[in-house]
Amino acid sequence: MGSSKEDVYQPILQNEPPSLLSQSPERNSESSSQLESILSDTGLSFLKRSRAATWIESKLLFRLAAPAVIVYMINYLMSLSTQIFAGHLGNLELAAASLGNNGIQIFAYGLMLGMGSAVETLCGQAFGAHKYEMLGIYLQRSTILLTATGVLLTLIYIFCKPFLILLGESSQIASAAALFVYGLIPQIFAYAINFPIQKFMQAQSIVAPSAYISTATLVVHLVLSWVAVYKIGLGLLGASLVLSFSWWIVVVAQFVYIVKSESCKNTWTGFSIQAFSGLWGFFKLSSASAVMLCLETWYFQILVLLAGLLDNPELALDSLSICNTISGWVFMISVGFNAAASVRVGNELGAGHPKSAAFSVVMVTSISFIISVIAAFVVLGLRNVISYAFTEGETVANAVSDLCPLLAITLILNGVQPVLSGVAVGCGWQAFVAYVNVGCYYVVGVPLGVLLGFYYKLGAKGIWLGMIGGTVMQTIILLWVTFRTNWNKEVEEARKRLNKWDEEKEPLLKD
Repeated sequence: MGSSKEDVYQPILQNEPPSLLSQSPERNSESSSQLESILSDTGLSFLKRSRAATWIESKLLFRLAAPAVIVYMINYLMSLSTQIFAGHLGNLELAAASLGNNGIQIFAYGLMLGMGSAVETLCGQAFGAHKYEMLGIYLQRSTILLTATGVLLTLIYIFCKPFLILLGESSQIASAAALFVYGLIPQIFAYAINFPIQKFMQAQSIVAPSAYISTATLVVHLVLSWVAVYKIGLGLLGASLVLSFSWWIVVVAQFVYIVKSESCKNTWTGFSIQAFSGLWGFFKLSSASAVMLCLETWYFQILVLLAGLLDNPELALDSLSICNTISGWVFMISVGFNAAASVRVGNELGAGHPKSAAFSVVMVTSISFIISVIAAFVVLGLRNVISYAFTEGETVANAVSDLCPLLAITLILNGVQPVLSGVAVGCGWQAFVAYVNVGCYYVVGVPLGVLLGFYYKLGAKGIWLGMIGGTVMQTIILLWVTFRTNWNKEVEEARKRLNKWDEEKEPLLKD
């Protein structure tokens, strides 16, 4: 009996060559079922089970994570390139674009991306349960809610000038920033459609097309930005309008793919009036998702704000800016694994595969952790020279070198914490994680950072160290909760949630 099962799994045990980007959703579903069978097969030795399961899970994970990293990197690059184009117009324009991008725009981005995570939970579980027709409904329902939210955000964009002046910005910078932000208003509604589409596709393990579309759009964006800013002379407003237009290119291209592609023929069946039912339940999960992500996004923004209150704010802000930029690039890798974790866990729970869900959590956390440790050692090895990629100042270089041990710790934590947040999204634990974030980040991390930075005079290092303490606490709690999870129970919760959608067309959500 044992040998016959080994014959069945022989291609896997011999490491059959993967086809990571061309593997169809149907093939993906077959691999998922095969994974559960292998993990449950006591006829194979533990070593052979682990080897075969690791090979299958690695293919599934990297097929999701690699294109997702590309998508998030390019999203980051589009905003950064717009800021660079504006910066070449002058110092005022650079300050205005930086304020618009890193202040107003990042708030909308975090809020909309967080609300879109509701689609990630429900579509992931529905796809695993083969309730394909519901994915299109979830997509439309989320788009309706995010568009309504976009209308409210538009008011913030319109009245951003007095808001920025109230925060202490000069009237000249606030006026220039407001002009830049006005051009970003169409981008809000691109977010409202893009993020649900993105999560809808990710839930089906269709990630590569988004990467191709985003890459092509980046090229178009760079050309149009150059023409608008330098050739036509549209200045700040032109730069931000091009950024909005580029996001709409991504949205339209992805929607055309959904409508025309054979991969989505079962999950997109056209527009439905059913999308307007159950909006309140969907709003609750979307709100919890938004709060969870926004609390994480704002946390390290507070680090920069607090650093501006130190005795030597210019040096502190310069060194922290360099460290945050490095951390942001590495963080994109973790965000890719975050998406992979949420999809894999959601799919396996929906398919009724508790062992596969648990194994996916172990695999994705381990791989992301290993990559982050490697990145941390690289940063430590280059600590004395890494800042010269950004500035030639020796004083700043010394400050960055002094902060690099904390940067290394942050990179390692970022290799684990975002992945666990992805697991939470896959399971539908957003509300619980939001409470954990409030306690760990804002009750522990920020006060501890203020205490170490100002009372004990440790400066930027003290503020950062205190906030790392909050992240460590949050990571430990999520690790403990994940370790203690009864995956059979999570499968039942996913089944109840999906059955409730079918019976009443409204979700049964965990508070």
